[in-house]
Amino acid sequence: MESTLPRIKSMNLFLFILLVACLTAIGSEIKFIPFEDGPFRFGLGSIIFFFVLLTRPLPILSTGLLTGIVVIISRSLLDFLIYGQDLAVQLLEHIPAGFFYITFALCFKLIALDEIKKQPFILGLLGALFEVVSNMVEYILTEILLASDQETLVISFLLFSVVGLLRSFFVVGIYSIITMSEQKKQLKQLMTIHSDLYVEALYLQKTMNQIEQLTANSYQLYKKLKTTEEKHALEALYIAQEIHEVKKDHERIYAGLSKITNQNYPSKFLLTDILAFIVEANESYAKYLNKSISFTLICPEDFVTKKHIALFAILNNLVANAVEAIEKSGFVTVSVTVEKETTTFIVEDNGIGIEESLIPVIFDPGYTSKFNEQGQGSTGIGLSHTKTIVENLEGKIHITSDTSTCFIVQIPSKNIQKEIF
Repeated sequence: MESTLPRIKSMNLFLFILLVACLTAIGSEIKFIPFEDGPFRFGLGSIIFFFVLLTRPLPILSTGLLTGIVVIISRSLLDFLIYGQDLAVQLLEHIPAGFFYITFALCFKLIALDEIKKQPFILGLLGALFEVVSNMVEYILTEILLASDQETLVISFLLFSVVGLLRSFFVVGIYSIITMSEQKKQLKQLMTIHSDLYVEALYLQKTMNQIEQLTANSYQLYKKLKTTEEKHALEALYIAQEIHEVKKDHERIYAGLSKITNQNYPSKFLLTDILAFIVEANESYAKYLNKSISFTLICPEDFVTKKHIALFAILNNLVANAVEAIEKSGFVTVSVTVEKETTTFIVEDNGIGIEESLIPVIFDPGYTSKFNEQGQGSTGIGLSHTKTIVENLEGKIHITSDTSTCFIVQIPSKNIQKEIF
C-alpha cells in the first residue's frame, strides 16, 4: 500500500502536467490580430503556461519539455488532418514553437521563482525578458530548420519585446490581483481570530484578578481560624492553595494568548481597511441569517492605527449586534468622526431597538436579550467585553435608542492613532 501511494501521486502529477500542456497547446491556437495585416499575433499559449508556472508548484523543466512536445505534435496533427500536409514536414516546421516553451521553462528554472513572486515588477520584467529569449530561440531555429523569409532580426527583436512586455505584465497583473485577494481573505480571517483571542485574553485577565482576590481572602480566613478552628483553618489554607494553582494555570494560558494577540502584523493598518473588513464580514453574516441589510460606511478621514485588534473587536461586535437586532431587512450605518482630541465611532441600525429601562444594564456581564430556538440565552458577555476594551483605551461608550439604535464610542485619538492623513 505504501509503495502504491507514490506511484499514484506521480501519475496524478503527470496527468496534471499533461493537462497544462494540452491547454497551452489549445491556447496557442487562439490568436487575435490587433492591427489588420500587421505583424502582431497574440496567442494565449504562453499566457496560460506562464500563469500555471506562477500558481502551481510544478517541476518546471518537466512541464516545459512535455508542453513543447505536445505543442509540436498537436500543431502537426492539425495541419495533417485539416490541410492534408505531410506529417513529417509539419513536425519539423513546428519544432521551433515547441522549443519556445522548453526555453521559457529553462529560464524560469534558473531563478528563485518563489522569491521573485514577492516582487511583481521584477517578475514582470523577467517574464518579458524570458519571452524575448524564447522567441529569439524560436526565430533562430526557424531560420536554421526552414530557411524562412522572416522579418529582419532587429524588427523581430522589437516586436518580441513589445509583445513580451504586454503578455508578461498581463499575466503578472492577474496573478497579483488573485494573490492580493487571497491575502486579504486570509488577513480578514486572521484578524477575526485575533480579535476573538484578544477578547478572551481580556476576560481571562479579569478572572485572574478575581482569583487573586479570592486567594487573599482564603488566606486571611486561614489566619483567623488557625488559632481557634485548626481543622477549618487547614481547609481554608487548602482552598487558598488550590485557588493559587488555578491562577497559575490561568497565567500560563494568558501568556500564550498574549504572544498571539500582541504579535506584529507585516503591514500597517488603515482605519478604513479595518472598517471594510468588518462591513464585508457582516454582509456575509447578514446573508447567512437570510436578512436583507444595506451597509453604509462613512469615514471622511483616515489614519494608521496602532490598536487594530482592539478596534476590530469593538466595532465587529457592535455591527454584528446590529445585524442580529434587525428582523428581516433594514440598514446598518458605521460613521467615524476624527478630531484632534477624540475619535468617535457610531454604529446605527433600525432594528428592534432597546427599551429605555434596559439601557443602564445592557453592559452588565451576563445580561442578554438573545435566545435560541430552545429558549437558551447567549453568554451575555459580548457588550460587557466591548465596554471593557473601550475603557482600556480610556474611552466611553453609550447608547441612544429612539427611531434607530446608536452605539456611540468615543476614544482619545492619541490612544489609537499612529499617523493622520
